[in-house]
Amino acid sequence: MLLELLGSVFLVIIGAILLDLCIGDPRWLPHPVIGIGKAISFLEKKWNRGKHRKGKGFALTLVVVGGAAFLTLLVSLLAFWVHPLVGALVDIYLISTTIAIKGLREAALQVMIPLTQGNLSEARTQLGMIVGRDTENLEEREIVRGTVETVAENTVDGITAPLFWALIGGAPLAMAYRAVNTLDSMVGYKNERYLQFGYASARLDDLCNLIPARLTAYSMWLSSWIKKGARKKHALLVTFRDAPKHPSPNSGWPEAMVAGLLGVQLGGRNEYQGVPSERAKMGEKLEDLTPAHIGSTLYYMHGGWMVFLVLMFLFYFIFRLVIGGW
Repeated sequence: MLLELLGSVFLVIIGAILLDLCIGDPRWLPHPVIGIGKAISFLEKKWNRGKHRKGKGFALTLVVVGGAAFLTLLVSLLAFWVHPLVGALVDIYLISTTIAIKGLREAALQVMIPLTQGNLSEARTQLGMIVGRDTENLEEREIVRGTVETVAENTVDGITAPLFWALIGGAPLAMAYRAVNTLDSMVGYKNERYLQFGYASARLDDLCNLIPARLTAYSMWLSSWIKKGARKKHALLVTFRDAPKHPSPNSGWPEAMVAGLLGVQLGGRNEYQGVPSERAKMGEKLEDLTPAHIGSTLYYMHGGWMVFLVLMFLFYFIFRLVIGGW
């Protein structure tokens, strides 16, 4: 009975979350995403040339995502063949590598702490580690904006979406999602080099995040009911109004929700290697952005994934009851 419980999807996912919260991604442990990234880089250099780049991009997506899922399934099956407890522990570790709760929190704090100390130079450097935009000349408000936007967006990419797919298909689907997300971050750009080659990767990433992004926004909103000062009604209005304005069909949902709950305005002008880019604005400027808003965003990150997990478990229980599995 104990081994059956340890092998259940619920306790495996909870174990993965606890493992990530405790150790994050230590460098001394092998990390599957590093291997996925190396495979993408190798194949991109080989295939992203000549004719039929769009077709080659579809092949890249199939090989990388399918390969990640297959290898994870193989490792998991071998571990369970050795012993159910070994299988459960291996799955816990594999799923933990697909989420980044501790890493995202620490990255945000590494920006917030020097900001509160008035060290803009260090805050710019730390922000540059987690965003693609130029950070060298940003003032405090823009540093805060970049951090808040990154935490809001990556609550989906780095936490709730992999948990969503893990609940549906265990470690293999969680790793497949991480492969999709890594592909999008490496080749999903709308520039001359990747517009055709990265098309399949970007579209699949959009599809995989479609449900998690919206559920995450609603989960953040539900978590706001126990936080003093949250602008709950305003947040709903802002989210439905502004989320569709974002260039990504998914990222706008958590960003607009956080902007509404905080009463701040996100989006606006960014620069990438000196080239300006205007992003749609999310929310209304009811407050000036300050380092304290980073701390509030971290609250919504944690509250969001916790409520999200509860909702997913409830949906799963109801589904199993309906189909007569329990």
